[in-house]
Parts: sequence; C-alpha cells; structure tokens
Amino acid sequence: MDEGKSIGFIGMGDMGKMYARRLSDAGWKVNACDLPDKYEGLVKEFEARPKVEIMRNGHLVSRASDYIIYSVEAKNIDAVVRNFGPSTKLGAIVGGQTSCKAPEIEAFQRHLPKDVSIVSCHSLHGPGVDPKGQPLVLIKHRASDDDFAFVEKALSCLGSKHVYLTREQHDRITADTQAVTHAAFLSMGAAWKANNQFPWEYPRYIGGIENVKINITLRIYAAKWHVYAGLAILNPDAKKQIKQYAESVTELFKLMLAGHREELRDRVYAARAAVFGHNGERGEKKELLLRDELLDQFSLGEIPEKRLKNNHLSLLAIVDCWWKLGIVPYDHMICSTPLFRMWLGITEYLFRNTTLLEECIDTAIEDNTFRKDDLEFTFAARDWSARVSLGNFDGYREKFEEIQTYFAPRFPEATKLGNEMIKTILEKTGGNENEKGVKYIPQG
Repeated sequence: MDEGKSIGFIGMGDMGKMYARRLSDAGWKVNACDLPDKYEGLVKEFEARPKVEIMRNGHLVSRASDYIIYSVEAKNIDAVVRNFGPSTKLGAIVGGQTSCKAPEIEAFQRHLPKDVSIVSCHSLHGPGVDPKGQPLVLIKHRASDDDFAFVEKALSCLGSKHVYLTREQHDRITADTQAVTHAAFLSMGAAWKANNQFPWEYPRYIGGIENVKINITLRIYAAKWHVYAGLAILNPDAKKQIKQYAESVTELFKLMLAGHREELRDRVYAARAAVFGHNGERGEKKELLLRDELLDQFSLGEIPEKRLKNNHLSLLAIVDCWWKLGIVPYDHMICSTPLFRMWLGITEYLFRNTTLLEECIDTAIEDNTFRKDDLEFTFAARDWSARVSLGNFDGYREKFEEIQTYFAPRFPEATKLGNEMIKTILEKTGGNENEKGVKYIPQG
C-alpha cells in the first residue's frame, strides 16, 4: 500500500459505491462525494467503514485525493469536471468511469491543470456482477509510467482482467459489444409493454433461450436509464450501429410478411457466413452459452411441456446487423460484457445449428403466432433508433422509465435469477477466470 495515498470518487452511484467498498476493503483511504442532498444518506450508509470519508463536495475530494475518479453520467461529465477540475491536487491522477470516453477525455483536457495525469478506466460489467475476471479497460492518456503503475496497483483489488486501449479503440469496441445488444433488449421490453404482455405469463416465452431474453431485458430496465443512454447517444459508432439494427429488423420483417422465403434464407445464410463462417465454424470450439436444458432452471414462469417455435427475429437481425457493418464479434471478446457474451452465445447457438436455423426461417414464413410481437418489436427498434439519432436524452429517459414502471414489480425476482444465470454461464464458459492483464490489439 502506498503510504498516505488516497483515492477519491466524485459521484457515488452504484458503480462508485462498488469501487469505494472494494478499495476500502483492500486498505485504501477513500474520499467520496455526491450531490449535496445525498450527503447525509451517504454518511449513514458508509459509517461502518472508517476507511471511507464522505465529503460535502467535489472540491474537497479533489484537493484531498491522489487519484480522483469521476463516476458521473456521461452527459454531465463536462459540467462536473469544469466545476471541480481546477481544485485538483497538485500532481494528482484523474480518470473517469463513463462508457463513452471521447467527451470524458475532452473534458479532462479542457478543464484540468496541466500537471495532472489522466488515466481513465471502464469496468465492462454492471455493479451487481463480481468484477473478478471481468474486463477492466485502462486508458493511459497522459501519465508517467509510475502514475499508470499506481492506478494498476490500486485497481488490482477488483481482480479484473486489465485491457489496455486508447480512447478511440475503447469507444469503437464498446459500441461493437454493447450498443446493439442493449438496443435488442430495450426493444423487447418496449414490444412486450405495447402488447400489454408480461412474457413470463405466456408459455411461448418460457424456457431455454427465452429465459435469457426475459431475465436480461428486466435486468436492463431495473438499472438506471443513463447507463445506456450515454453510450448510445454520445458514441457516434453506437448511433450508427443502432440505426443499422433497426434497419435489419425492418427489412427482415418485411421479407417475413411478404413470404419471400428464398430471399430471407439467402440473407440469413449470407450473414451467417460473414459472422460465423460458412458452416458456423468460426469462434470457440465450445459453446459460449449453454443449451436449453441448463437455461430452463432460470425461468420466471412454469416450463411448458411443448415449446412453440419462434422465428427469433431479434437474433436474426443482430447477425444481419453485424454482417452489414463488417463486425466480427469474436474480435472483441476480451472486451465483452457478460450481457454481450450471453447474447453472442444464444445467437451462436442458433446460427451454428442448421436445423434450428431452418426452423426459424420456416416459422418466419409459415407461422403467424409471433406476428404481432414482431410488429411491435420492429416499431420499438425503429423508435429507439430515432431517439438516439436525435440525441434526445429526455425522450430516451421518458420511454425507458415508462417501460421500467410497467415491469417494476418483477425486478427483484428477475434480478436474482439474472445474477444466478450470469454467474452459472460465466463459470461454465471460463469467463470468471482471473488473468493478470491482456494487451489488446484490434484487428483491421
């Protein structure tokens, strides 16, 4: 432990609190603050942790801390750094936790003193996931080797895999591994609400990979809206990808409605060849996600004796989107989130099983069971894309929180099941193994 060194947090949301607890447990002195009206509550919450000192504002945290982490919403980062940045301790290190690094780094460069080092980070998982073995991106933007080594040492208590990227690499890769995944789950929730459905009450949505869709959709809507809005709206790569996902959903749905089997089949197989190889051979030899039999245990409803066939429009569209954008998801596995690994896993499970893939195509053309659901899903994907393209934070929040309220009664159970599902899958797929660090070199 560096004698006398302290770590500061400006912003004590869920991730800030998780970091503060982990670092204080490891013996670090932690200074932290949030908005003035949260001061008393934070003091009470952390009163049993003598290593954590709750301060009244970011000026005090900045003056007292050797390494300051801004843990605030991406859309607010410039204003917060402009306010507290000039108070930064002489020679300190400053970083941030936002999911979009371009505005964060720009704010640091604009408002911090020149003698301050800039080392940013981003844990690629939510606050409810054990950070051990999960990717932790470190960005050495402006720092000496000694300052960067201090950050590595301090954050090593998380047990995460360190991944070293530039700001530009980070934003492109996080878009590739998160933007479309979030758009798909957000659109599912919007479609179910539009149809006034609680999907766990309908046998056609119970069991196997349907459990992944339900549990992760509810997990996302149980979180704070800005976690997803910042990445989607402030990252230009994410905007482009969400737009393409909406276009892929729309075009595939039109082929289904028109009964164009051969055109649909040709497009699906072209996407499979681009992403998974012509015979689905690209990627891991083992499945990234486990089969229906294991996923059945994570159900919010009773498993039906016979499952209805599904055209899986959301999964067909994700691979179509990757194909159109030239994205090969395996290139970014070291920076993948648990949600992305699960989404890629069930997508891979579908596309590497030719029999199942053909069943999806047949169902899409011949079976109208999911037609109204697919219609609302298409509307939802296009609506989310429009709100993101317009940079409409208020519109994003309004839609998100309206759907959030609709599903809120089932959040506790869904969150518990979702955590168990993620833990089981990560253990089975080796995603929870700890490695010292990985130097990532992007392909292309």
